[in-house]
Amino acid sequence: MRLVGIHHTHPSGAVALRGADLDVDPAVPTVVRGGNGVGKSTLLRIAAGALAPTAGEVEDVPEVVGYLPDRFPAARKLTPRRWLDHIARVRGVDVDDAADRAEVLLTELGYDGDDDGPMADLSTGNARKVGLVQALACEPGVLVLDEPWNGLDDDAADALTRLLTARAAPTLLTDHTGTAAGLPGARLHRLREGRIATASDPDSVPLPTAPPPGAMMRLDMACAGDPRPLLERALPPARVEGAAPGRFTVRVPAPESDAWLAAALAAGCAVRSVRPVRPAPREGGR
Repeated sequence: MRLVGIHHTHPSGAVALRGADLDVDPAVPTVVRGGNGVGKSTLLRIAAGALAPTAGEVEDVPEVVGYLPDRFPAARKLTPRRWLDHIARVRGVDVDDAADRAEVLLTELGYDGDDDGPMADLSTGNARKVGLVQALACEPGVLVLDEPWNGLDDDAADALTRLLTARAAPTLLTDHTGTAAGLPGARLHRLREGRIATASDPDSVPLPTAPPPGAMMRLDMACAGDPRPLLERALPPARVEGAAPGRFTVRVPAPESDAWLAAALAAGCAVRSVRPVRPAPREGGR
């Protein structure tokens, strides 16, 4: 999917986008970041086909798009499973297959809401889980998620991270928690003044695709209980900078960071932050 020259002006006259161009990588997550009110949600609505741009176009759109908006419309009289069935029919996918996938996803995300009551009665977390499932269960050609970790409990957040880590199809998302930056291979882009910052902008892509020789990454991770058994037996070798109940920090070579994160996520850890290690200044330098 490609977004080409996307402009959008809201009915109020406020300009949200001023010629945004973005290629959604076919194999790794594409993460759009930026401050509040810069147009991230507008960009994702346009990518998902939920909003027509004022100018520009979205190219190579797959037949099925899975979309989670920033505010999932949970105030529905339908029960959760009838809602999921309805969405599958709207998207034109096999209803029985989608229902089977939905059951697996609901279990994995820890959904425990009332199956017989209306969605309007669901808690915020359970409604968010239904929203994620309706986007994922249709096996979309591209997945568009606006702040997908919002409103989730820790177990559900970790489950979502594992699901997205295992996904090998185009994914476009925003995320203020920093979790998305830790997804293997994630490509980060900053939306600024209605445009996607270029590669020459130092704030555009903070983690270079090809790190320089010797570059290191600092990974701050969350885990259940004492992390030492994980570090000693389950995870690849790394320089441990700190470890305490519920979290730990390691330093790994940049080329190995994606594989290390994937192993940590598979072991049940969650990403708190991923940051490059700044090289120490040389002695005698200015």
